[in-house]
This record gives sequence, structure tokens and C-alpha cells, in this order.
Amino acid sequence: MNKMSFAIVGAAALALAACGGQGDDTLGEQVQENYENAAENLDAAADNTANPAEAAALENQADALQEEGEKKEEAIDAADVNAAAVNAM
Repeated sequence: MNKMSFAIVGAAALALAACGGQGDDTLGEQVQENYENAAENLDAAADNTANPAEAAALENQADALQEEGEKKEEAIDAADVNAAAVNAM
């Protein structure tokens, strides 16, 4: 299930990253939301496991996904801002 979540998030990120120009805030938020949803799924899996070590690992993965989603959102926003500056020259 984790591999499927990563594949979905990756595909969404690639599709959204290919877009440029206006709407960068919306695109960045969508990517961040996809990562957050995947992280919430991992948190739910951690809550449903009886193995404390596995729960901790899943929670760490969820935290990493949330951080990655925030970084991707910032990168998308920054890329569109930089693209606008290049086009203005």
C-alpha cells in the first residue's frame, strides 16, 4: 500500500510540476495536500498496528512525507516565480 501511495503522489507531483505560470499557489497546495493525505494514511496504519516499532517507523515516514510535501509546494511556487522573472527579461 505504501508503494501505491508513493506512486500516486509521485505521478501527481510530476503532472503538476509540468504546469507553469499562473496558479502556482493552487498547484503547490494540491501537491502538498497529496503528500499530507498519504501521511495521514500512514498515521492511520500506525494507529492500527500492535507493533510499537512498526508504528514508530510509520509515524516517521508520515512526518517525512509531510515535510517533503511542504518542500515540493515551496519549490513549485519558487519555480513559477523564477520562470516569470526570466520571461520578463
